[in-house]
Amino acid sequence: MGHENCGASECKRSRRQVLRTMGALGVGAILPPSLLSGAAGQMTGGRAEKPFRIDVHFHVVSPAYLKRTARFGDPNRGNARSDTTLTRWTPALAVEEMDKGGIATGMLSIAVGGVTFGNDDATRTLVREDNEFAAKMVRDYPGRFGQLAALPLPDQDASLKEIEYALDTLKADGIALVTDYGDKWPGDPMFAPSFEELNLRKAVVFIHPTAPTCCAELVPNIPESWVEYDFDTSRAFNSMLVNGIFSKYPNIRFIFTHSGGTLPALSGRLQGMFPPNVAGDRAPNGVGAEVKRLYFDVSNATYPAALDALSDVVPVSQILFGSDYPFVKVATTVWGLNQYSRFSKSDVEAVNRGNAMRLFPRVTG
Repeated sequence: MGHENCGASECKRSRRQVLRTMGALGVGAILPPSLLSGAAGQMTGGRAEKPFRIDVHFHVVSPAYLKRTARFGDPNRGNARSDTTLTRWTPALAVEEMDKGGIATGMLSIAVGGVTFGNDDATRTLVREDNEFAAKMVRDYPGRFGQLAALPLPDQDASLKEIEYALDTLKADGIALVTDYGDKWPGDPMFAPSFEELNLRKAVVFIHPTAPTCCAELVPNIPESWVEYDFDTSRAFNSMLVNGIFSKYPNIRFIFTHSGGTLPALSGRLQGMFPPNVAGDRAPNGVGAEVKRLYFDVSNATYPAALDALSDVVPVSQILFGSDYPFVKVATTVWGLNQYSRFSKSDVEAVNRGNAMRLFPRVTG
């Protein structure tokens, strides 16, 4: 990058600028090792440390997932990692990367790139096999993993059975959904039975972005994760807001990803479009109050613009550490979080671990 003759401070500034720019584009996963070496050192302060972070955005790459993506599409559509990154993934390698990144416990959720969750036997099989694979990892590596189990949400009968099986038999710590299912977003009334059950169980529900079919490959040569994932987070929130999901099911703790995507920037606009006198009992205290109840992980979105926007709409108590591994290097998120000037040391500690402990008291890794 032409840094051979630059001074130390100039090189440092250039590295910082590149990392922030690449993080904003969602491609921190493909940064060369030379640019991430500084980030890796900051993760542990240049010395071996006992892992302490709880990573709420840590993907499991199960054989069922690889088989499904090989059959139905490119597993990297919308993601920055290469095919070999996924096919070489193993639980042992995941633990190794966690140790390097100071992660004590990774909350496993299904990888979604290239996967379509339909109402079919293939989806039901994928969900069950992926959930059982993740549960085995939890058993095989005590304290190192928790589980956010997937659901075949378009099939409500199967989803209710999977909720029971995942939470009662597999002892999962919560449920993982995506932002839309064939252009039906989570607030759609067809999904009400599952949300009613999850509310009764006071479940944690992690909502991962995906791209709606309307916008797949909308702009040539632009991976969907760069833009559509962040906007679909807002679409999902809007769907849930106008259909009263947050007020109907107040016991569910929802986690959204990537520092909320575009939601923090749009929340003020939504407040004006959907004021309390219009929202009624769907959002009686206004849009801002509903946003403040949500949790957000900071995966691949710890650059100042993203964290500034998120910090302006939610308290630090609602912000969680997430890496999006293996699609994004852990160092990408860690480095940005450590550099963020608006967070105090205690704030960073809360994001790294304390806030997640309230959601997942069983996780003590």
